[in-house]
Amino acid sequence: MTLAEMNNLAELNTPAKMDTLTEALTPQGADAAAGSESRKVNWFKRPVESEIIVEGLVSYGNYKIFASAYNEKLYTAGIEYDRHSWGHFLGSQMDYVAEFLPFVLLDKPLVTDIWGNPLFYKSTAREHVPGVGISPIGFRWQWRSKKAIKPYLEAKGGVLVFTKKVPSTQATYENFSLQSATGVQVKMSERWGLRLGLFSDFHFSDAFIVPVNPGLDVMNANLGLSYHFGK
Repeated sequence: MTLAEMNNLAELNTPAKMDTLTEALTPQGADAAAGSESRKVNWFKRPVESEIIVEGLVSYGNYKIFASAYNEKLYTAGIEYDRHSWGHFLGSQMDYVAEFLPFVLLDKPLVTDIWGNPLFYKSTAREHVPGVGISPIGFRWQWRSKKAIKPYLEAKGGVLVFTKKVPSTQATYENFSLQSATGVQVKMSERWGLRLGLFSDFHFSDAFIVPVNPGLDVMNANLGLSYHFGK
């Protein structure tokens, strides 16, 4: 190939290269790149579905499973936060759950033995012991999450603090709590829903922080009003 032919070949190839470079620098090319980056940022900033539930709990009986005390009742009121953070499991929506109970009231016999059992032969009087609770660790399985009737199972773990040692004078002010519950959540609108807790178990005990660990297990009904964030 002669020198002239080589120069002609170079001239033919140069415009194609320049055209490619020009297209990359045009507003259209810049807009496409910016759009791609914008989509990446928006993907990470997508709102996560969550809800706040204002709830109340009333116990209607107790039994001895992991605790010894009986003839006591528990009443609570507070706020639960549910966040759809964990995808799906066994066909259900898997949510993180946390709860704060500014109102906790324990109805118990005034006189008990060290295990929390009532000593009615000494006194039949009863007392009400107030407290507060927090459960920072929990989960909820919710089925049919896009339907009007949504069954759920949930569990929560945390701490209860009372104004005196319960359920006996040999226990502690602070007790570890564990809740498990089942029920349905009814959709009233796109934002509002009604929780109907059909059955729940509420356990608390001191986990042998002191030599005596009486504890209490109560059966409960739960009612709540939920507000849904996100889509």
